[in-house]
Amino acid sequence: MSKVVCVLYDDPVDGYPKSYPRDGLPKIEKYPDGQTLPTPKAIDFAPGALLGSVSGELGLRKYLESQGHKFVVTSDKDGPDSRFERELADAEIVISQPFWPAYLTAERIAKAKNLKLAVTAGIGSDHVDLQAAMDRGMTVAEVTYCNSISVSEHVVMMILGLVRNYIPSYQWVVKGGWNIADCAARSYDLEGMHVGTVAAGRIGLAVLRRLKPFEVKLHYTDRHRLPAEVERELNLTWHPNAEAMVKVCDVVTINAPLHPETENLFNETLIAKMKRGAYLINTARGKICNRDAVARALETGQLAGYAGDVWFPQPAPKDHPWRTMPHHGMTPHISGTSLSAQTRYAAGVREILECWFEKRPIRNEYLIVSGGKLAGTGAHSYSAGNATSGSEEAAKFKTKA
Repeated sequence: MSKVVCVLYDDPVDGYPKSYPRDGLPKIEKYPDGQTLPTPKAIDFAPGALLGSVSGELGLRKYLESQGHKFVVTSDKDGPDSRFERELADAEIVISQPFWPAYLTAERIAKAKNLKLAVTAGIGSDHVDLQAAMDRGMTVAEVTYCNSISVSEHVVMMILGLVRNYIPSYQWVVKGGWNIADCAARSYDLEGMHVGTVAAGRIGLAVLRRLKPFEVKLHYTDRHRLPAEVERELNLTWHPNAEAMVKVCDVVTINAPLHPETENLFNETLIAKMKRGAYLINTARGKICNRDAVARALETGQLAGYAGDVWFPQPAPKDHPWRTMPHHGMTPHISGTSLSAQTRYAAGVREILECWFEKRPIRNEYLIVSGGKLAGTGAHSYSAGNATSGSEEAAKFKTKA
């Protein structure tokens, strides 16, 4: 039997929910490209429940323990004295989330002699040193597409929030004010603006489709060019690289995976080539943007606003400059962990585990690393290498709490 270690974020500060605002979820059977939703043999949770926190346990305990497996769930993940570090030594399977990532560095993989499978409850497996996983012969899998639409909705919300100056306007109401001029002084219409996405995969393309009714000019760059009929349908302008695209865009949204080719892409040099007063939205990965370059660009006015829900490391230290820089719309990493998305990624993790234990093939679209190389979605989206370096800084979040 196997030991499964699962790292999830903490429960709500007021305790695990006893009830929810809504009863149930809309029934969705397929994603926009025709891929079916996760198809485990069974689930042991109610759709719409909070599954991504410690008490939710992704709805896995009954299943795993009925099969004789040991199941450990914790939120304590950073530093050499963390419970994750202690439990990892003899774990065969690690389940983690992009929102509260258990960084599987090369050093941790080397210590975990029994580790064979790393599963991401969500999408984006950059918290795993993919090169080290390949060298070890591990399997890395994620629940592809489970929260792509969730994230795309969050992107559109953030674009409108920045351009229309929503957050400061809301804050005036909370403070008891009626400061219309203060609110309007940084508020514009999105209509007519040029909006571009860095990467047009599942999330990026969903963002473009949702923005088309706003009568904006749409742009994209991606190493995999979209079919001509999609470009015609959405009236898209393709650019060979990010540098060419950002020069013409009023709004840029980043929807690319993190790997060595995209790490630090939006540095001081690239941001300087953007239109003055452009808006930058990043729901992809924090490390794609240079932390200090973004803060400086907001202070100088090169950027009119920055919004995102991804940071590096996660959780972000208390003194992370993105918490206090001007004109931002940051959230903790929540875009892909709505209650709707949690139902899908919990079911997907169950499906992956069923396949693993029953020695059946894991869906190709869920595979990131297999057989010592990038595989499935991983071969399409990632490049070999490691992006976990520096993750030990997450321990500062505790020390400065």
